[in-house]
Amino acid sequence: MRRYPSDMTDAEWRVVREVMPVPTWLEGRGGQPEGYCHRQMLDAVRYVTDNGVKWRALPADFPAWDRVYAFFRRWRTKGLAQEFHGRLREKVRQAEGRRAQPTAAVIDSQSIKAAASVPAVSRGYDGGKKINGRRRHVITDCLGLLLMVLVTAANVTDRQAAHMMLPRLRERFAAITLVWADSGYRGRLVAWAKEKLQLTLEIVKRSDDMSGFVVLPRRWVVERTLGWLMCSRRLVRDFETLPASSEAFIYFSQAMLLSRRLARRACGRRAEQGRWAAAA
Repeated sequence: MRRYPSDMTDAEWRVVREVMPVPTWLEGRGGQPEGYCHRQMLDAVRYVTDNGVKWRALPADFPAWDRVYAFFRRWRTKGLAQEFHGRLREKVRQAEGRRAQPTAAVIDSQSIKAAASVPAVSRGYDGGKKINGRRRHVITDCLGLLLMVLVTAANVTDRQAAHMMLPRLRERFAAITLVWADSGYRGRLVAWAKEKLQLTLEIVKRSDDMSGFVVLPRRWVVERTLGWLMCSRRLVRDFETLPASSEAFIYFSQAMLLSRRLARRACGRRAEQGRWAAAA
């Protein structure tokens, strides 16, 4: 039975269980069985992500906070959060009638304020947004599903981050040949991406006669994704000492969205099958 809104339903757990990374001890590669159920651990991490509480403030009916943090830290350092999210993303794309691997992407960034727990070495000042903190650089597919995230100091420009991200994107998603971006990515980056990566970087410009909020082609997809991130209280401000922890929380936040979407689809499919069976 669910205790908190962030907990997985049984339908969600059925979806999530299929894409969970396999523990090394089950594959005979060493290690010991974990002392807690993965569902309990994931629900605890989801609670922190959704409600923004301190690790030590986890409700007592979850496993001990230090064990939950150790679980989160292991998933962060071994890249399991990204792997877990990637498997869910592929299932959502296939459910939407798309190929598992995308062929086009959209890139953008979001500056957010940093808490006092963020060290000076990994924070900076975004002069354009007038924000002292960090910047999230994200790349999504055409459905707005996260492909890659890089958290940097806020003074790292879009073009600087793109120089780091685009080669990794090309390596992980070889089918992607087109990336849409805003004017912050124009300049020599466009020619560099074409020459070095065989990647077309198409700039979607905002017309001079536009005023106020305007939905721009392709760019609105990634901007909606950045809005989704702000629905998780842990991501409203950056509280993490390590940028890698911020990235892991972003993957967990989006994994929650994807698992819920898949669970709703599965429940709807079972309900439809029940109606057909009753009619027969």
